[in-house]
Amino acid sequence: MTPQEEARITELLATSKTIAVVGLSSKNHRASFGVSQYLQSSGYRIIPVNPMETEILGEKCYGLLEDIPDKIDIVDVFRRSEFVSEIVDATIRVRARCVWMQEGVEDEASAERARQAGLFVVMDLCIAKELHKRRR
Repeated sequence: MTPQEEARITELLATSKTIAVVGLSSKNHRASFGVSQYLQSSGYRIIPVNPMETEILGEKCYGLLEDIPDKIDIVDVFRRSEFVSEIVDATIRVRARCVWMQEGVEDEASAERARQAGLFVVMDLCIAKELHKRRR
């Protein structure tokens, strides 16, 4: 990662308040749960996006990004790469600032589409690890 990308991530994490977590699971052994719990304990508002759940980590769960009535800063993706395209399209529609694909999640074509729409894109990185690295 370039120093410019590092600085941009640092700035994003410092100025963001609301993170929609697509694919957040209520199962506490899942990575999405642990990452979201860490983000929440670090002061971020987490909005779960999972049509199979009603509430996770004390927050109302939404079926789609478009159902969320609040402004979203970051869309954090915990879905397999083949689902990224539709999530990026929804992220563009809700005018979030960033689409963040967790470790192992990559879709270069969708990432380029998001960049063309003015979004900051992070791919194949854990948002919790990046936040922790900057808090030491």
